[in-house]
Amino acid sequence: MTKPSYPAPTPFRIQVPDATLSDLRQRLQRTRWAVDLDNEDEIYGLSTAYLKPLVDYWIDGYDWRAAEAEINQVPQFKVEIDGLPIHFMHIRGKGPNPMPLILSHGWPWTFWDWSKVIGPLTDPAAHGGDPAQSFDVVIPSLPGFGFSTPVTRGDANFWKMADAFHKLMTETLGYERYAAAGHDYGGLITTQLGHKYADSLYGINVCAELPLSMFQSERPWDLTEGQMVPPGAPDELREEILLFQRYYASHVAVHMLDAQTLTHGLNDSPAGMLAWILQRWRHWSDKNAAFDPVFTRDHVLTNATIYWVTESIGSSIRAYKNANRYPWMPSHDRTPLVQAPAGFTFLGGDPYPPGETVETRVPNFRNGPLAAQFNIVHAKAYGKGGHFAPWENPDAVIEGIRSTFGGLNPDS
Repeated sequence: MTKPSYPAPTPFRIQVPDATLSDLRQRLQRTRWAVDLDNEDEIYGLSTAYLKPLVDYWIDGYDWRAAEAEINQVPQFKVEIDGLPIHFMHIRGKGPNPMPLILSHGWPWTFWDWSKVIGPLTDPAAHGGDPAQSFDVVIPSLPGFGFSTPVTRGDANFWKMADAFHKLMTETLGYERYAAAGHDYGGLITTQLGHKYADSLYGINVCAELPLSMFQSERPWDLTEGQMVPPGAPDELREEILLFQRYYASHVAVHMLDAQTLTHGLNDSPAGMLAWILQRWRHWSDKNAAFDPVFTRDHVLTNATIYWVTESIGSSIRAYKNANRYPWMPSHDRTPLVQAPAGFTFLGGDPYPPGETVETRVPNFRNGPLAAQFNIVHAKAYGKGGHFAPWENPDAVIEGIRSTFGGLNPDS
């Protein structure tokens, strides 16, 4: 490690004021429930019948103080870098030579969605693993998300977050080199780290091959880019493409085109905020498995409460528009574009990409248009899990990280 050059981070504990929790409960109690006719199949969106019992539990059953106490068992810190507040967990590895590793979450995730992988990555011997595969784990809340608030600059996006995270790892924490992993919006951050800061990285691991130019076309609000289902597509493929569109299109369009308009409602109504993000958790989780056993009420409401008490729903949503408003530009013209060694952990229950199976995912990726952008050292697909990889299938994420970075530390 080198000597840190940024101010030392401040130790941080989550302590939500009683008044904030009381206000939340009162707002939930005053929810004006919408009439929801003919929506038993939820063709119109998340139903009142599904949402109301969860809100009732948020009022009278859910225990935020218990969740707060559990989270506070993990060392947390805050620091400001380039005008961006960064909250992060920092857990030292137990082993002969832990590798520094930063884990970046997505939207509408929180840092706590990585909690299942902390123990096995930092203390593998205690979890039946090899102590030589230990990591110093750093898990930030993305700027504008959760406790990385309040933001005082409105331009945060994935490549600016990557700059801040690089400084967090090197200038604040003093690591000369580090590894990075992430998914969803955090996957874009991680890929940008592998592009711009390859010389400082052991490598990256992501769960999807996202192009860094994402959100910068003439239709940044349209994940389909205006493409229709190919004529003659088999019925099964057609249905998967339509499923992908239904599950992913709406939030990108609204976040891009009406971020603040939406924020006015979600920042005022906790039930409305919960409905918006809960629908994403339900749609993007494993398409082949039931939602509720994996995403328990308590976990869903812990994430929702974090967004609510930090008033971060609006600033988190703006990360989409900011990726378009402040376009990404390449930092070099070398090939591959992302020169850091790259590993891929694909989960077969993710609706993206449509039409893939566990058997076809890796070969189709390796032969596809985006593979040439990466220095691929590992790729494996798993049957279990959807879009929220470290929460739905932590074992796969741990294996992917170990397989990607296992031979890349020259000091081990």
